[in-house]
Amino acid sequence: MTSLVELRVLEGPNLYFPRAAIKLTLDISLLAGLPEERAVRFAQRIGLRNARPGAPDTGFRQRFAARAVARLVRAVATESGTKRLAVRVRTTSDPRELVVAYPWRRRGRAQALGRAVSDVLDGLATADVEGLVGQAAREVGESEPGALPRTITPRIPVVAVTGTNGKTTTSRMIAHIARADGRLVGWSNTDGIYVDGELVEAGDYSGPSGAGRVLAHPEVELAVTETARGGILLKGIGLTHNDVSVVTNVSADHLGLHGIDTVDQLAEVKGVVPRITRSGGWPVLNADDPRVLAMRPTIVAQPWLFSRDPDSPAVREALSTGGRATTVIDGWICVLTPGSDPLPLLELVEVPMTLAGLSRFNVENALAAASAALAVGIGHDVVVAGLRSFRPDPEHNPGRMNCFSLGDGVTVVVDLAHNEAGLEAMLEVMGGIRPPGSRTLLALGAVGDRQDDLVDQLGEIGARDADVVVIAHKERYLRGRTVEELDALLRAGAARVGVTDVPSYPTEVDGLAALVSQAAPGDVVGLMCHADRQGVYDWIAAHGGSSDSPDVLRDKVRAAQASLAGE
Repeated sequence: MTSLVELRVLEGPNLYFPRAAIKLTLDISLLAGLPEERAVRFAQRIGLRNARPGAPDTGFRQRFAARAVARLVRAVATESGTKRLAVRVRTTSDPRELVVAYPWRRRGRAQALGRAVSDVLDGLATADVEGLVGQAAREVGESEPGALPRTITPRIPVVAVTGTNGKTTTSRMIAHIARADGRLVGWSNTDGIYVDGELVEAGDYSGPSGAGRVLAHPEVELAVTETARGGILLKGIGLTHNDVSVVTNVSADHLGLHGIDTVDQLAEVKGVVPRITRSGGWPVLNADDPRVLAMRPTIVAQPWLFSRDPDSPAVREALSTGGRATTVIDGWICVLTPGSDPLPLLELVEVPMTLAGLSRFNVENALAAASAALAVGIGHDVVVAGLRSFRPDPEHNPGRMNCFSLGDGVTVVVDLAHNEAGLEAMLEVMGGIRPPGSRTLLALGAVGDRQDDLVDQLGEIGARDADVVVIAHKERYLRGRTVEELDALLRAGAARVGVTDVPSYPTEVDGLAALVSQAAPGDVVGLMCHADRQGVYDWIAAHGGSSDSPDVLRDKVRAAQASLAGE
């Protein structure tokens, strides 16, 4: 048995340090179970002051172990010739494991240090405690230094976008606005690498490799990078800094993976992105999300907030210290700057992505995109033109709140809606374009790596807020689950709100077809689409469907609102 569970090399800014770091996951079972006298000897050897190890396998011993491991890393590093090494230690949801991180300049020696620390822990129960540390230090000192970090220092402006929901839509909007300004834009997201609007490489490039490939393109003048949680945790960001960062929001998603078990921990991961915004840049933060707003103390640049509430205390505070804000006043998107009256840009109803102001999430995405575009130096008129011309259709924003009309008066809404907040946003839009007396029909789905309670909650939300609900599976995204497991979890959630008849279909297309077959004129069918977006588009086209223009969408919203007002 070895204490080294994982040694991970992070190539750039990360959860622990604003530069390249080594992350060790260590099993401390041997140290936790060590007799107290031997634990004291170990503490003395590594120079740990005020050591009180406590009895084996107690909470006191666990806290001692955290201090002792941090001190051990420093001791081995110092005795091998490295001075003043910063070390951070975190507990995990498993009391037997700790995460230890330290920055590195030479890959080989940094990895050797991690393995040497593990060797010391492995030998504590049987070997000479005093000699273990010295031997480990000698091995590190004799190791090959290895390569330098590959962290990229950008040569062009970078806009980095993160958050739980809205990353892809917001990054697409920013890139669209920048292209309207005549800039050659490269951007990376969950769909791939785009250069000047053309997909040059398909795949999920929301991690550091995506940013690196965009910046490697010699003609790109502005980089827009979607930065997801997984890339930060597994590889680090890969860039030394960004010029403008955007944090859209933080809500429950991907919990239980890579040591992130709570929404607060997830917010800390997302907060790495604004933390590396250069001092003269702008971190664009959602003032309506408390966890995003709480990132302010960690950033060095002045904040540019966005909020649907122009009287938000957070907005007032930001303006009082030299920051800026984008908000909505009398239905207009406006920019607030210290010592000036509001600058109106355009009315919300003129922004197609907001669905005539109906989609609260897309109102926020539009505010975020406008803020980022202005922050990177794009003129007001160009920002207005870009917001007006970016549409919620398969061409501009594939897979995100796309609305279609079928020939028999049925509306279809296709959206990723991959978590609770995303599903609620989708249902909000479906309800907003549904005329009174018509129904909403929803095809539920979930990828397999979500926690049980999140999948269960999706079933409850869908069954509670839709009139008809079915399950449409994503076979390519089961990720270790079975279809039967997902069926059981989604149905359990639906049953809590009294819905027990929830049919299941093997694919998203099958689920969509089943709902459309029972839909009546005026009904709205929603599909949580993740696995087969093109197949869904092809099915809709084959059945006479067409993408709704902004005018058609506006008419649907107004008709639904007028009908409600007349009731």
